[in-house]
Amino acid sequence: MKFVSTFLAIGLLACGPGNRGDDGTGGDDGTGPDGNTTTPKQCNKMDILFVVDDSGSMMEEQSNLGTNFPMFATLLSNYTTSDGQHIDYRVGLTTTGRDIDYTLDPGAPFPPMQFHEHGPNGAFRNDCGTSQRWLDGTDPAIGTELPCRANVGTGGSGIEMPMMMTNWALSKRVQDGTNAGFVREDALLAVVMLTDEDDQSTEQNNFTISLTNPNGPIDYNPPDHAQFLDTLKGHRSRWAAAAIAGDGDCSSAFGMAANAARLKDFVNTANNQGTTQAVFSSICAGDLTIGLKEALDLFQAACGGIIL
Repeated sequence: MKFVSTFLAIGLLACGPGNRGDDGTGGDDGTGPDGNTTTPKQCNKMDILFVVDDSGSMMEEQSNLGTNFPMFATLLSNYTTSDGQHIDYRVGLTTTGRDIDYTLDPGAPFPPMQFHEHGPNGAFRNDCGTSQRWLDGTDPAIGTELPCRANVGTGGSGIEMPMMMTNWALSKRVQDGTNAGFVREDALLAVVMLTDEDDQSTEQNNFTISLTNPNGPIDYNPPDHAQFLDTLKGHRSRWAAAAIAGDGDCSSAFGMAANAARLKDFVNTANNQGTTQAVFSSICAGDLTIGLKEALDLFQAACGGIIL
């Protein structure tokens, strides 16, 4: 939320359930009916959710996304498991913004200002020529449709909530039917959060941002988010996540990014049970497909440790 911090400174200053046996008759530990170890099947089914920052500070990064998402669509379509099988995937995309009202109070001599910002509230984008809320990997036009949907613009809320909007996309927007049917029981849930700011997730509304409260009433924290995904999928091994954000306060030819401390905390929390469920990459990298490929590799590797 760069515009808020700047203004205040002026005033101050796993692949779904198992498939680990060779034919489904073996044990959950990867043994066959005779007790002998079988070769685990490769994870080949993923539900991929992108949560993309559409705030005003993303102008330069949006241009970079326009270049990189076609390459990522190609990566998805060409991605194969170690046994040469293409993955069965679907992609939903929403933004980091929600409908929200707040007051910005920079302190004297500047008067308080009221803001009302709009966001999709976790609803998947369904523009670009099709009304379906997500894109299937079998769609021959995904190479153009995914980059089109990723072009979310820069008119969204300046209070970025990638964690909360992941939650809403997979809870509230499922319950009201908007995103219903996206999450498959037998697929790995893979989440990619992409932003140039840190997370400021909150359920609250009509609050004040001031010199003494510059980040607002953050009340949805990294452990809450990990627990939400655990509960949604039934076990930590059934989901994985990637955060592409500011690795420290960084800058590149594609713009500046603030240190995403809370998203790093989420990645650490996701990995605190002895597995690697999440990865952090820098949005300041010129070629974002590097971070996206790291995410895909993580998602594939996460499937090998799935617990039923």
